[in-house]
Amino acid sequence: MKAVFGIGNPGSQYEFTRHNIGFIVLDKFALEHGLNFKPGKGDYYFAKGKLEGENFVLIKPTTYVNRSGLAASDVLNRFGIASKDFLVVTDDVNLDVGKLRIRTNGGDGGHNGLYSLIYELETQDFPRLRFGVGNNFEKGMMAEYVLSPFPEKEWEAIRDSIKTSAKLIEVFVKEGLTGMLNYFSKISAAKSNSKRAEKE
Repeated sequence: MKAVFGIGNPGSQYEFTRHNIGFIVLDKFALEHGLNFKPGKGDYYFAKGKLEGENFVLIKPTTYVNRSGLAASDVLNRFGIASKDFLVVTDDVNLDVGKLRIRTNGGDGGHNGLYSLIYELETQDFPRLRFGVGNNFEKGMMAEYVLSPFPEKEWEAIRDSIKTSAKLIEVFVKEGLTGMLNYFSKISAAKSNSKRAEKE
């Protein structure tokens, strides 16, 4: 079984904030596949499904971002999931709005949610789908920035990236991390070629 874990905060006041892009992506994927979230036995909501014979579970923690690791640890133990089969979808202020990156492992990059995951899981070896939310904030104002909603002009930039993220999750479920990396390389190359053709 594979698990996809979206980092975010519970509550309608956080629903469309930058910090909740992980929830937004999981909601998109669930909608496309006819899945509904329901309360888990731990501090999270979950939705289970199957794609081409591969079982998976989507997880939205209710612990708030800074304690995400508590829910993640519970999920891995309860469902018997290996860290390599545990994909985390997270916001990233180090990437431009809508920019996507995949990391197979690594540190927290200053993200408190990832810090909590690494601390509670006692490993950095889990893949992440990093979703850029930009960094247009003054020094010392990052917390306010990530807890602010995306303005309408940025929604135009992230809609395609949300759809792409949902597709990447689908490939991860069906083909694992290697398959997702290969798919991401192909679509990234296609975008680069398209931009080069436009310039010419």
